[in-house]
Amino acid sequence: MDNLELELKKFIVETLNLEGMVPEEIGSDEPLFVEGLGLDSIDALELGVALRKAYGLKIESVTDDVKRHFVNVRSLARFVRSQQEGGGEHAVA
Repeated sequence: MDNLELELKKFIVETLNLEGMVPEEIGSDEPLFVEGLGLDSIDALELGVALRKAYGLKIESVTDDVKRHFVNVRSLARFVRSQQEGGGEHAVA
């Protein structure tokens, strides 16, 4: 597991107040929504807003492309990296 993935797992647990959940228990390829971690649409909204503030992500609207980035921690880490590296092709306008 790389450092950004672990950082994002901690961020998810803290941001969403997932009591009793330890970041290391979250698999990097484990689905975040419905099955897997079991997050819902309210969690997605809260997580999206927090990620925009903390990592400067550009998410203007929810599209299938954005949903693809939020499938699991690994895909989310790739999205954060692409945004931090100036990969505007993943920004949603």
